[in-house]
Amino acid sequence: MDESEKRVLVDRHSEHVLVITINRFERRNSFDGATARAMETVIDAYEEDPDLRVAVITGAGGVFCSGQDLIAATHGDIAESVRRGGFGMIHHQPGKPVIAAVEGYALAGGLELCLACDLIVASRTATMGLPEAARALIAMGGGLLRLPKRIPYHLAMELALTGEAWPATEFHRLGLVNRLVEPGEALAGALDLAERVVASGPLAVAASAQVIRRAYDWPEADAWERQRALIDPVRGSEDTQEGLRAFAEKRKPVWKGR
Repeated sequence: MDESEKRVLVDRHSEHVLVITINRFERRNSFDGATARAMETVIDAYEEDPDLRVAVITGAGGVFCSGQDLIAATHGDIAESVRRGGFGMIHHQPGKPVIAAVEGYALAGGLELCLACDLIVASRTATMGLPEAARALIAMGGGLLRLPKRIPYHLAMELALTGEAWPATEFHRLGLVNRLVEPGEALAGALDLAERVVASGPLAVAASAQVIRRAYDWPEADAWERQRALIDPVRGSEDTQEGLRAFAEKRKPVWKGR
């Protein structure tokens, strides 16, 4: 495939931050099967690279993502990959953090992709929603599962049942969007947030993200033991000792990721 036709582009913004761009603007950055498989390949490479600590997902041409390519779907071409599922990461996220940088709109699977990310930065003029029911479809990419855990139950129900799209300003008010920025600044805002994350210890960041993702569904009786399995390796790491020494010596820590 010609380089300009690649569905998912990658750019190493810095030593520790990867920018992933959905590159199907002619199809409003919707996903077909090939795009989902391409995203899975990129996410796998991000997870396997020890120097990369944060990934930012954005969309080409001022649009984040409009969800499943419905024309492709009519031909049985569903936006799933073998291992990570919907959109190449929705079912099985990487162990390290992912930030969504939303311009234009994040609709249907586009919002579900945001819900699979750990942080969201959005333009003030962006819109987000689950329009499936208005087309007699059902949001199957985690929106009905994850949205009620992120915003109040009745508001999640309203979004799902009416199919309406709401402005990003409302999602920010509800706490789903971390930061609102001016139009055209979502990627810059996400990269600023990424660098703030990079300043923290990478092992602690990854373990913290995994605990927060999973803890909602853990029974209280099991939660402490399950948390310990994730955090004990960090407590015994070189980075933890470096963090303590750097604090005592009043200097910035130098993380090794081990």
